[in-house]
Amino acid sequence: MGMIRHFAFATMLTATLTATAQQLADGEIRKVDKKAGTVTIKHGPIPSIDMPAMTMVFQAKDAAMLDRVKSGDKVRFQAEMLAGGKVVVTRIEPATK
Repeated sequence: MGMIRHFAFATMLTATLTATAQQLADGEIRKVDKKAGTVTIKHGPIPSIDMPAMTMVFQAKDAAMLDRVKSGDKVRFQAEMLAGGKVVVTRIEPATK
């Protein structure tokens, strides 16, 4: 019986961590710098990394995602904090209306 409880707890913990990691923040693209591989986003709070609303330059984890956005686009995006405090955008998609 103890093993079943551990499995259930591990499953619940994994689902919680996955849901947190997949949270998308709202933002508006302010600038795209394909050469530098960065995107400037004016964004609301990013709960997954405990960041308040602000405008900030993010490194794109995959530079190809920068081809799909332009200044003024309303987006939903995911960001991750790497070791050393560097924040990268890992996903960008158009905001739904």
